[in-house]
Amino acid sequence: MEDPMPEQVEAPEGGCGPMGSPCWSKLLAGPVDLWREDPMLEQSSESEDYECENSDFPFVDTEIVRDQLYQLNVHRYIGPDGIHPRVLKELVDVTAGLLLIIYQISLESGEVPVDWKLDIIPIFKKGMREDPGNYRHVNITSVPGKIMEQIILCTIERHLKNNAIIRHSQHGFTKGKSCLTNLISFYDKVTCLVDEGKVVDAVFLDFSKAFDTVPHNILLDKLSNCGMS
Repeated sequence: MEDPMPEQVEAPEGGCGPMGSPCWSKLLAGPVDLWREDPMLEQSSESEDYECENSDFPFVDTEIVRDQLYQLNVHRYIGPDGIHPRVLKELVDVTAGLLLIIYQISLESGEVPVDWKLDIIPIFKKGMREDPGNYRHVNITSVPGKIMEQIILCTIERHLKNNAIIRHSQHGFTKGKSCLTNLISFYDKVTCLVDEGKVVDAVFLDFSKAFDTVPHNILLDKLSNCGMS
C-alpha cells in the first residue's frame, strides 16, 4: 500500500517553503547566463545549426482551431475560467473564430492570459512525502489555453519531422518509439559488437529533475538553431 498523502508538509529550516521560495527557485527553470561563459557549451550550441527553412512559429488559422475543438474530450476537467469543453465543442462555429483572435494576439504579443496560468498544484513524484522537493508543480490551465499549447506542439513536431531534425537514435518522447524499442536497438548493437569479438562498455546516466531545471535561454537558442523563431 502506498504511503498516504500527508495533510501538512513542513519545510526544513532554510529549505523549501511555499512556491516562490529560494528552494523552489533552484528547482524550477529560470534564466541562466553563466552557460555562455563556458566555451564547451557555447561551441556545442553554435555547431548544432540545422539546414532547414526558417519558419514563423506558430501558424494558426480557423481550420486548425476547429480541428482542435472537434477533438476535445467533453468529460475533461474545467479550468479556472469555468469554461466547459462541451460548450467550446458544440458551439464550434462561434468559438473557433473568437479563440483564433485571442490566440493570434497572444502569439504576436508574446503574452499569455493570466487565467491560463492559475491553479498550480503539487504532484508527488517519489521519496518522502513530507519533503516539498519531491513534488512536481503542475499548472492546471484553462481548456482554451491547452488548445493553444496543442497547436504550438503540433507545429513544432511537424517542423522537426519534415526537416529530419530528430535523430533516429532518439526513442524518448518520439511517436512510434518507446523504452522497448530503445532496449531492442541497444541489445542489437551490443550483440553485434560482441559477435565481432569487441569489448562493450556502457555508461548509464540519469539527471535529477531534468525537466524542472532546463535553462530557458538555452532552450530558446536550441529552437532558433532548429529554424523556429
